[in-house]
Amino acid sequence: MAKGSAKNRSRFNCRECGAESAKWAGQCAECGEWNTLIEVAAKTSGGVERFAGFAPSSKVQVLDEVDISEVKRLSSGSNELDRVLGGGLVPGSIVLIGGDPGIGKSTLLLQYLSSISQSKPVLYVSGEESAEQIAVRARRLGLPGDRLMVMAENRLESMLDTALQQTPSVLVADSIQTFYSEELSAAPGSVSQVRECAARLVRYAKQSGATVILVGHVTKEGALAGPKILEHMVDSVLYFEGDSSSSFRLVRAIKNRFGAINEIGVFAMTELGLKDVSNPSAMFVSRHGASRPGSVVLATQEGTRPLLVEVQALVDDSALSNPRRLCVGLEQNRLAMLLAIVHRHAGISLNSYDVFANVAGGVRVSETGADLALMFAIISSVKNRAAGNDLVVFGEVGLSGELRPVQRGLDRLREAQKLGFKRALIPAANMPDAVATKSVSELEIIPARRVEDALSLFEL
Repeated sequence: MAKGSAKNRSRFNCRECGAESAKWAGQCAECGEWNTLIEVAAKTSGGVERFAGFAPSSKVQVLDEVDISEVKRLSSGSNELDRVLGGGLVPGSIVLIGGDPGIGKSTLLLQYLSSISQSKPVLYVSGEESAEQIAVRARRLGLPGDRLMVMAENRLESMLDTALQQTPSVLVADSIQTFYSEELSAAPGSVSQVRECAARLVRYAKQSGATVILVGHVTKEGALAGPKILEHMVDSVLYFEGDSSSSFRLVRAIKNRFGAINEIGVFAMTELGLKDVSNPSAMFVSRHGASRPGSVVLATQEGTRPLLVEVQALVDDSALSNPRRLCVGLEQNRLAMLLAIVHRHAGISLNSYDVFANVAGGVRVSETGADLALMFAIISSVKNRAAGNDLVVFGEVGLSGELRPVQRGLDRLREAQKLGFKRALIPAANMPDAVATKSVSELEIIPARRVEDALSLFEL
């Protein structure tokens, strides 16, 4: 009896990092998160989990002798999605796509899988929808379905057996939290099931050379559900962003072993599905007839793409003893820091004002190059003076009031000139050299070294 109870003894897994523990504790010893340990049964088929290596065995090689010939990528049929992936799908890679429910993950995949299936075999395995539901969506979107293989299944072994028979170039599992392995007794979506299913799919991708795409659920905080190890196991992690009530969607690369991170693709939701937006800067920037206080155009950089967005600020009298500071699309902590810099170096106190900041269009900007544009928008609002609708701004602001350079300054200036802007306020260290200046000759470049200099140039 003692021997049997030892074999079936439960263990505890952290749903954040996947760490194992012999007993329950309030805090995970590995990642430090609280109340994340959940009980799972330890018994598996034969007493051992099939959680083996991810790739087939290989011989030892000298680094200089390794073949680094260019791998031919598989185009998804979308320029925007290929940009995010780094040029297309890489054979033998595994891609994880996450996003809020109803934002368009399955629609995007179905569209581009239909396109790929015209030249390569594709297997779409859904654990959430029936084959009939998928077919109804495809016909509503007007997609060709004569070559796309579809399967409604939750059992991992059945999916892999079918994949070995059909040998698809692209295999999709929608979604990974709904699949389960018969070798584990845990419920689908548990830490052990998600980890085991993902590990075996990674191994299948590396051994077969097929591209595997996993769709993942997200938590209410917006992070991918399941153990954090899931993101470490895959080659690329893509997130869907955007308000479900808006017609625009952004796909951002959070991790990519074959391309740039923070690269974004912009799509517009239409009656016929998601369509590429080839010029997102023109979409996110609203060119008003007259310049308005509190609105400044920022030239930001997302991966390798320069992007112009409109930063808005509203400063108003507060009836509260503790005024509100609210950011949408920008970092809350940097707003508090910039308000302190405005007080110290511009002599403007906002202690009795509510300050609201927003990036129009639902874009999220996390880089420090947005500092100067946000500061300009705040001061423009509090003084009720417009900075001008032909002006574009970028630059990082230091605590001592200096303007620090940002990366790819010339690319930002070229994007601004392409959209018809006439003036650009930038850090002096980002001033292009004489040769580079010729490529932005239609743009009046205004360099500044400190916050005070920038404000005096525009009488703010």
